[in-house]
Amino acid sequence: MKKTEFDAKALTIKSLELRKVVLDMIMNSGGGHIGGDFSVMDILVTLYFDQMNIGPENMDDADRDYFIMSKGHSVESYYAVLAAKGFFETETVVREFSQFGSKFIGHPNNELPGIEMNSGSLGHGLPVCVGMALACRKENRPGRVYTVMGDGELAEGSVWEGFMAGGHYGLSNLCAVVDRNRLQISGTTEQVMTHENLHAQIESFGWHVIETQGNDIAKLHEAFEQAKTVKDKPVCIIANTVKGYGGGEIMENKAAWHHHVPTREEYGQIIKALDAKKEEMLHE
Repeated sequence: MKKTEFDAKALTIKSLELRKVVLDMIMNSGGGHIGGDFSVMDILVTLYFDQMNIGPENMDDADRDYFIMSKGHSVESYYAVLAAKGFFETETVVREFSQFGSKFIGHPNNELPGIEMNSGSLGHGLPVCVGMALACRKENRPGRVYTVMGDGELAEGSVWEGFMAGGHYGLSNLCAVVDRNRLQISGTTEQVMTHENLHAQIESFGWHVIETQGNDIAKLHEAFEQAKTVKDKPVCIIANTVKGYGGGEIMENKAAWHHHVPTREEYGQIIKALDAKKEEMLHE
């Protein structure tokens, strides 16, 4: 795939517009994990439009990069990004998401183009990616393997088995990203299962750890570029985000928006907040 020149402003505007697609999907379907969708969007946009060698034209190429959306309940953002990438039509996913008989179900569905595996039963993405990264290395494949996890997901024991195995095998072609928005359905991550020493915990398993601002595409770009230079060990990027980012005061950093369908009034407020951020970007 031809590498395009990095443009943080253009990608940030794209991420804001794709949040509107997510909003329309959830309004039309009557359900969705909107808070995490908004926090993870900048990570997905950076991966798909800046970092990864993945597209509809090369999904049969074993030398491509690989991606697993382990945080599968934020599927709305994933579908929106895949549609923008050209895997299917945006109008189709907005119309069919979570409708009876649709393949656009409420967690990633590998019957759809561009999706490697079904996910959403939390804790599976990283272990699977360890196996994929091992296979790529054994076959001398140039591709990198990426996964995005939620910070609430880190309470799953299989995640730490994945960290242990990834470090043991020194998988420098593996990059895990934690969407560190500090909120999950039942409250803060620190109340449910603390991660206050997350950097040190992951590092102790033999990983190189990078912390960055996960709602800043320029900083995400820098973190992913740095990750590519690390030798002999996998990389985990802790992306510090805000749950509901971009949706304004009504939804940002509020656990109640983990799974929530906006009212028509709330919808208008969120659109207004997204447009205001877009205008701010355009005039920088």
